[in-house]
Amino acid sequence: EVEFAYEPVGPKAWPLTLAGLMAIASLIMLVRPHPGAPWPAAAVMIRIGLLIIALLGYAWVFQWLGFPLATALMTVAVGRLFGGSWLACLLAGVAMGGGLYFFFDRLLDVVLPLGRVFR
Repeated sequence: EVEFAYEPVGPKAWPLTLAGLMAIASLIMLVRPHPGAPWPAAAVMIRIGLLIIALLGYAWVFQWLGFPLATALMTVAVGRLFGGSWLACLLAGVAMGGGLYFFFDRLLDVVLPLGRVFR
């Protein structure tokens, strides 16, 4: 929420419009898939399910853990799902969590939660 309206429909209009269009496109693809497109293998479907669970977990712990730690954990989870080594995923998680927090919070002045862990 912003204190003043700088556009007639508000700042949420563009992300909500995109999310709506993406949801409609996803439903169309589920209801009417391409006739020649095969379903992914069971292992791929399991990885997709785990990715969805990781994304929901990220959204659930975002405020509580804060942006840096939640993003680091999400990066590790996604990296492992795509076959990354533990060391590479942990290093990438620390770099993404800390680097993106610094970039958005300090350089772009986008307020991100630090969470209860860092207070």
